[in-house]
Formats: sequence, structure tokens, C-alpha cells
Amino acid sequence: MHRALKHRTPHRTVPAVVPAPRTRPVRSLIDAEAITVLHRAARVLLADLPELTDRLLATVQDQEPAYRAAVADDPVAVWQEVHRSLRHSVASLLDPRGSRDAARRCSWKIGAARAEQGVPLDALLHAFRLGGSLVWQRLVEETSRTAPEDVRLLVHVASDIWNFVDEHCTLVADAYHHVERQLAWQRENRVRVLVGALLDGTSRIADLPETAQALELPEQGRCAVLAVTAGRGAGPGAAGARAAVLVPGVRVHWHTGGDVDYGIVLVPEGDIPVCEAVEAGTGLRIGVSGVVAGLAAVGEARAQADLALSLCPPEGGAVRLAEQLPAALVVSSPDLAAALADRALGPLAELDPADREVLLDTVAAWLTCDGSAQRAGERLYCHRNTVLNRLRRFEQLTGRSLQRPLDVVEVSLALTARRAVRD
Repeated sequence: MHRALKHRTPHRTVPAVVPAPRTRPVRSLIDAEAITVLHRAARVLLADLPELTDRLLATVQDQEPAYRAAVADDPVAVWQEVHRSLRHSVASLLDPRGSRDAARRCSWKIGAARAEQGVPLDALLHAFRLGGSLVWQRLVEETSRTAPEDVRLLVHVASDIWNFVDEHCTLVADAYHHVERQLAWQRENRVRVLVGALLDGTSRIADLPETAQALELPEQGRCAVLAVTAGRGAGPGAAGARAAVLVPGVRVHWHTGGDVDYGIVLVPEGDIPVCEAVEAGTGLRIGVSGVVAGLAAVGEARAQADLALSLCPPEGGAVRLAEQLPAALVVSSPDLAAALADRALGPLAELDPADREVLLDTVAAWLTCDGSAQRAGERLYCHRNTVLNRLRRFEQLTGRSLQRPLDVVEVSLALTARRAVRD
């Protein structure tokens, strides 16, 4: 023993290992007792579910007028819906995990159904919270009746109950918004189909009242159509600005197309010059139809707007068909327009393209300036004598006299036809 002591290593203090505290159960004893009390009361509620349903339905009708119409339309269906929702809610108190999916499906269906019926979401959420309050109240009442000393234990499960109510309110709102988006898309698509048929001239007479209601336009109102597209050289934002064309003082319903957007304009009494009222973005080309009577004639107005659009300068501008009827007659028949341009301007085809354009631009400017060489020169940034020299050369090459009214008319229409064919 002495030898063993002799070779013993020096004594070192080893820190004592403190045993880890025993983990508490998932729920304390008090929590377990609270669940027992909860289950005892919930079983009674489940047995008295019809009475609970009647009570909740009466409360909802009293506090939420929006539900009264739904109950009046189909009281049996509403009662069954409320009964089913309460059954899933109370069953979730007894078996949260086993009842969760069925309860969630039930709440989702209610949210979707009420959205389709148009019941306000606030009213629907209030009804769900009233249901949660009633269940809690009945749990307290039942426990007070059978074991008053256990009422205090329900406090320990109150948060679980209200968390359940909040979860299902969120679920109901999600379902409601989902259906709301679907219905909005369906309405928008229906309106688009109706307006498309209106503009194409294929709308059925039976659809006109629905179309008028959707567009908030009178069925027999006076209408015009705007055709809007981006001009040559317009910036990338021009296409998005089409529907931003403003017509102050009048209502416009826009229909977005591929290359062309169409606006149906309600024209007030007095026939205001719609074209003059248009405020167009830079680089936009706008064709304005004449005024037609009633939505049934919108297809005709759309054709007029397309015709006016074909007369717009390539770089942009607005043209009212009523102010361009001679030119419209020409471009409405592309084959005849091409023949007219070839007949009146064909001799210029032998010229160098740049030289030909100078002559044609000079004639067009002279016509626009009402035959004034002085103003045409100012427009073209050249001397009036230069204008006169070009006009004489044009007459020599084409055989047309700009002093003869019939020739002037033909040349003017030929220039319009040439521009339409070229564009």
C-alpha cells in the first residue's frame, strides 16, 4: 500500500460534472389537465352541434346583414355549411392532427363559395370570428356547468383555439382572393370578347345590352372609334403609351390589339371635334372615325378609324376621317390607288430616287400651302423661285398642268395614293 502511495500522481481537482436537468414533458401536468377539460367540454359541443349551429346562424344574421340575403336564398344550404364548419372546428379540438386537412378543405370551400356569391370578405371573416367566439363561450359554459373549478384551466388552451381561428380566417381570405381573381379574369375576358366582336362588326344584337353594361356606355349612344399605333421611329415606350391617349371630357374604352389599339369614344351631344380634342403622345399615329349612332354601328366606325389611320403621316399625327374624305376614297381601294399613282406619277419613275423625292415633296408642299410658292419655299427651306422651277419640271415630266383644276385634283389624289401604297 505504501508503494502504491509512493507512485501516486499528484492530486488534481477534477471539476464535478453537473448532471443535466431532466427535460420537462412536452406539456406540463397543468397543460394535460387543461386538455382533459377541453376534450370533455368539446364532446358535449359535438353532441349538441345542431343547437350550436342554430345559435351561430342567428348571431351571424343579426350582426352581419350581408349574410341575410344568402340565408334567404337557400337557408338549408347555409345551415348545412355552418353545421359542417362547426363540426370540423370542434373535431379539431379533439384530434388536431387527424382533423386538420378536412377542416382546412371545409374553410377553403366556404371562402370560395362566398366569393362567387359576392358576400363581402369582411362579413365572411367576421362570421368566422363569431363562430370562434361562440365555440369558446360554449366551452366555458359547459365547463362552468359541470366542473366550475376547472374553468381556470381553459386559459391554458385559449391561445390554441384562437390560433386555429386566425389560421382559418387566413385560409378563407386566400380562397376568397383566389376565386376573386378568377372571376375578375373571366369578366375581363368576357368584356374583351364582347368588345372584339363589337369592333369586328360581328356582335350579336342579343349581346348589345350586356356589352353596354360592361362598357358603361349607352346602347344607343353616339360613338366614334380611335385607331392608335406607334409611328415610324417612335421610341420603345410609344407602344405602351397608346392607351394613354387622352380625349378630355369624353369617356374612352380601350381595346388592346397587336399592332393597333382601339378606343371606343362616347361622343357628347354637340359633336365635338374628337380629333382636335385628342392629346397624343409623341410618335403616335391616330385615326379617328366619324360619329355613328349606337353600339351596333361600332364595327363600321372601326373600319373608318382604320382608314383614317392609313392616312396618318408615318412619323405620327392624328387624322379625322371626316376631314380627309377625298383621300379616304382613294386609299379605300388599294388597286385603284396604285393605278392612279402610276397613271399620274409614273413618268417620274425613270428619275434618280433622290431627285424624284425632291420633286414630289415640292409638289406636296405647294398643295398643302394652297398653291403659294413663297410659303412652300419657307416650308422646304428654299427660295420661291426654286419651288417654281421644280414645279415646272414636274409638269414637263408628267404632262400635267398645275394650273388646270382637274390635273391638280388627280395629282393630289395620286400623291395620297402613292403615300398609302408606299406606307
